[in-house]
Amino acid sequence: MAKPLLPDDLWAEIEPLLPAPKPRRYRYPGRKPIDNRRALTGILFVLKSGIPWEMLPQEMGCGSGMTCWRRLREWQQAGVWEAIHHKLLERLEASDRIDWSRALVDSASIRAVGGGECTGPNPTDRARPGSKHHLITDARGIPLHAVLTGASAHDVTQLIALVDGIAPVRSGRRGRPRHRPERVQGDRAYDSKAHRAALRTRNIQPQLARRNTPHGSGLGTTRWVVERSLAWLHQFRRLRVRFERRADIHEAFLFLGLALICWNALEWA
Repeated sequence: MAKPLLPDDLWAEIEPLLPAPKPRRYRYPGRKPIDNRRALTGILFVLKSGIPWEMLPQEMGCGSGMTCWRRLREWQQAGVWEAIHHKLLERLEASDRIDWSRALVDSASIRAVGGGECTGPNPTDRARPGSKHHLITDARGIPLHAVLTGASAHDVTQLIALVDGIAPVRSGRRGRPRHRPERVQGDRAYDSKAHRAALRTRNIQPQLARRNTPHGSGLGTTRWVVERSLAWLHQFRRLRVRFERRADIHEAFLFLGLALICWNALEWA
């Protein structure tokens, strides 16, 4: 039997975070809007398959592709996707699945078909338009935050944005919520005295490989998990190649992908 796109347990986590539907007019209400769960199922299908919105199969009962696109946009404007990701992080923290002993940072470039916001010449793809996903994870590869930029943005420019972008994660136990790892590890692209100092002011120990030094820093034995998480993220075909000209639409897919990775980590527990 095929695995459902939106399991009941996941829907139970997401449903309370969705905004209330707009009230319908009394005399001429028009066509009844598509159910939220069906619309989300259509969004997940597009994220995982990478198909164009207009090719969303009507047999799925998810409404039209444009209906699902509008729902994706509205929920992005309401902050739903980041809220889902944060809620699942709190579930992981409550079960001691987040390792704050270190955080790993890395990035991956993707092609941006048609250009758009947050794109730039990709130096790894003959200067074609591209975007870059910057990711920070815990020591086990749980994604904590992500940033979207143009492909030409240097990795180190987003280091502090990634660290500061981690929202406080409550565990349900006494004490302050965590949002700072003990140390941050990165490759040579993050080598910067200013950024090392910025991390230390946040009580974070920087462990960043230095440029113009022989290979063999030893960071690869622990830093590989962030590369694995980027590979997991790009298994969602809508994130492997960017088709959205609007940055907010692509960011909606990005944080939905982060949430699904967190959900899979809960399922493995």
